[in-house]
Amino acid sequence: MGLTDAGESGGARRDARADEAIRHSEDELIPLSGLQHVVFCERQFALMYVERVWADNLFTVEGRELHEQVDGGDAEARGDVRIARAVPLRSLSYGLTGRSDVVEFRREEGGARVPGLTGHWRPYPIEYKRGKPKLHRADEVQLCAQALCLEEMLGTEVPRGALFYGRIRRRTEVVFDSDLRELVVHAAARARALLERRETPTARREPKCAQCSLLDLCKPDAGRCRASRYLVRGLAEALQDRASGER
Repeated sequence: MGLTDAGESGGARRDARADEAIRHSEDELIPLSGLQHVVFCERQFALMYVERVWADNLFTVEGRELHEQVDGGDAEARGDVRIARAVPLRSLSYGLTGRSDVVEFRREEGGARVPGLTGHWRPYPIEYKRGKPKLHRADEVQLCAQALCLEEMLGTEVPRGALFYGRIRRRTEVVFDSDLRELVVHAAARARALLERRETPTARREPKCAQCSLLDLCKPDAGRCRASRYLVRGLAEALQDRASGER
């Protein structure tokens, strides 16, 4: 089921912001997974994509194994639903590239023409995550970015998708409303700015750092330790000067 050229013949309405956006070249495309990282932590994104460093921990290994299981499955047909896995995605309008773990194509009037299928189909992207729903929206941004790619490639609206979390073993549906779409645009712009400037933001310790596989490379406590030593040394010198003056 190839989607690369489907948008040219889809004929359905595309996202107006995609039509108005700057067209990016192939070498300017940002990985879809990078948007998840830049929303979660800009320093993490920069370490991975600017400085090209990486380290695994239990969470990344479990996540990779989950994705390998999902991507390695076969395409399926269930009534009016066709299931495709490891679907390659691209948007030159938003400057994104990557793939979706799973895309369900649901037969629907007004949907898109999909190569290899007869009739009209509405894409429904599904991204698999090892953990559970989070307070931040990084996972939702990554999923919505996949939808924007599908809209451009197929020329049809993709109004919703789902995140499947391994810990709770069920889907969480995500609606791709205007606020979430704007978050995708902002995340892509921020990621592109960090890459163009070769900029790595300063480390800052936060509770989420404990689960980051790059913790030892990032060293979020290093700056704080240096500041503490500076303050202690300054205080000691001030007390010593005062003691000398009293003698």
